[in-house]
Amino acid sequence: MANSFVHVELNTPDPEKAKMFYSKLFQWQLEEMPNPAVPQGTYTIIKVGEGTGGGIMKQVPAGPSGWLAYVAVDDIHAATKKAKSLGAEVMKDVTEVTGMGWFSFIRDPTGSVLGLWQTKSK
Repeated sequence: MANSFVHVELNTPDPEKAKMFYSKLFQWQLEEMPNPAVPQGTYTIIKVGEGTGGGIMKQVPAGPSGWLAYVAVDDIHAATKKAKSLGAEVMKDVTEVTGMGWFSFIRDPTGSVLGLWQTKSK
């Protein structure tokens, strides 16, 4: 299926409290890794087994608070530009995640926020 949902991320002002809550609620396995977007910050990978995994991170100023879904795209620059031409607001322009890929945040014409994701080719 083209342009499927590939990742769900929680941006929260209190990651530790969120991790404690969700790990107990769903028995998710959590794994910490460095977060290059936040100096001295960490990113928590949510391992769910089957299905779409996700992450938990401290909310950054450019990002929305709450859960954010990401959709896979083949060309992050073209998809972000197309979204804008269709009336979306680009909340966070294309940004590289070193060694992994690129993302952007858009707000659609109805006010809903969505992440776009392009995986780095191997």
